[in-house]
Amino acid sequence: MNTSVAIQVLPKADNDNELIRIVDEVIDYIKSTGLNYYVGPCETSIEGEYDELMDIIKECQKVAVKAGAESVSAYVKITYRPEGEVLSIEKKVTKHHR
Repeated sequence: MNTSVAIQVLPKADNDNELIRIVDEVIDYIKSTGLNYYVGPCETSIEGEYDELMDIIKECQKVAVKAGAESVSAYVKITYRPEGEVLSIEKKVTKHHR
């Protein structure tokens, strides 16, 4: 695994319940990829290979719109190490969630 991304999807929605429903659909899509992921209160982290993760980030926007968002913004953080492994989600957070 040479890449880790964190994505915060911010769909335009009429109310909080609709916003949560749309974000849940995006998270369901991320789950369906089979990659290792971690859902936090403000963003979801995903681990994998660079090109695959870039495709997933792009698809997250489309999933949100298909779920009913008029528009969607996203904040994305990318850690990329082409010649090695990035720190895993497990190494970063396990000690904080005992």
